[in-house]
Amino acid sequence: MVTRGWFVAVLLSTALAGPARAAAGGPCAPPASMDDGWQTAEPEAAGFDAGALCAVLQSVAEGGANIHGVLVERRGRLVAELYRRGKDRSIWSLFARETRFGPAVVHDLRSVSKSIVGLLFGIAAQQRTIDLTASALSFYPEYAHLRSPERAAITLEHVLTMSTGLEWNESVTSYGSLANDETRLYWDWAPYRYVLSRPIVAKPGMQFNYNGGGTALLADIIVRTTRTQLRQFARSALFEPLGIREWEWVADPYGRPLAFAGLRMRPRDLAKIGRLVLAHGQWEGRQIVPAEWVTQSLRPRIATSDGLHYGYQWWIGTVDWKGRRVTWGAGIGNGGQRLWVVPELDLSVVTTAGAYNDPQIRRPLGDVFRGIVAALRE
Repeated sequence: MVTRGWFVAVLLSTALAGPARAAAGGPCAPPASMDDGWQTAEPEAAGFDAGALCAVLQSVAEGGANIHGVLVERRGRLVAELYRRGKDRSIWSLFARETRFGPAVVHDLRSVSKSIVGLLFGIAAQQRTIDLTASALSFYPEYAHLRSPERAAITLEHVLTMSTGLEWNESVTSYGSLANDETRLYWDWAPYRYVLSRPIVAKPGMQFNYNGGGTALLADIIVRTTRTQLRQFARSALFEPLGIREWEWVADPYGRPLAFAGLRMRPRDLAKIGRLVLAHGQWEGRQIVPAEWVTQSLRPRIATSDGLHYGYQWWIGTVDWKGRRVTWGAGIGNGGQRLWVVPELDLSVVTTAGAYNDPQIRRPLGDVFRGIVAALRE
């Protein structure tokens, strides 16, 4: 794990030699030139202290945390890109294997998938005029036996903000075990009935409870309202307009995409999602996601248990920059998958890692993110 002392030491030493290291290649080398729609920019031109940014990348390259990749994008251009060799395993893998990561290698996004489903739901909501105050149960007439005044009060907005009030146990240290409700989503023949039938333990809208089952519902409602399979809808409504071609959506044993955790994508393409959000849903002048939906998705709607807030399938927090707090939004996935967007700084940061079910990865990743923000001069 990258300790804070080690990070600071590397930051100070490398800041003096950053430009020289970048010129020599290695972790501070400029992003690769590829035919994928990205343009690049030198750190100084993007408003960074090149030495300080290089120090952050060097800390990752020399650190012990199983971080696989770091990308920095600002104002529509890639500024920094680092990949490492590391141990990794996909959702269905029993054992980790050594993998050499690079700009053309797809990576598990795990629960960052939820934030992308949130954007897809916004597109579908505009196309089909979906009312967020509608009861989630109203989309499932086949489950009439579940209907009660209390359960019917759970709206789509409650599902989007993970505040349904339904009993749900999903902790990072228990993924894959029968004690975790998400595990049931992989194997249950009727996962949506399972989600909607959970006991009610709180009034909807009053309590945040992390719930991948809600994301599965949102994805299924996209399918029901658009009459388009999730992969096809994602491809035509979001990925193809962004020029995203290399991606996978891992399925359960019945062939259903695991909406809450199954996306695999190149980090460069995940950075495109970040740029789309920063541009209020636009890509190259075309409105892909409704601008108002992006705004509402990043609005803090309910406090979480760890001092953050949650919007429409996006996490919201703050980071220090030049002595004041600026707001960020993020897609966060098990193992160290992150997509941070900082609208006020027009900045997005992507990380990929292989520390699945290990909450200790949060600290080194937080150090990396804060270091990148601190390296920004203007």
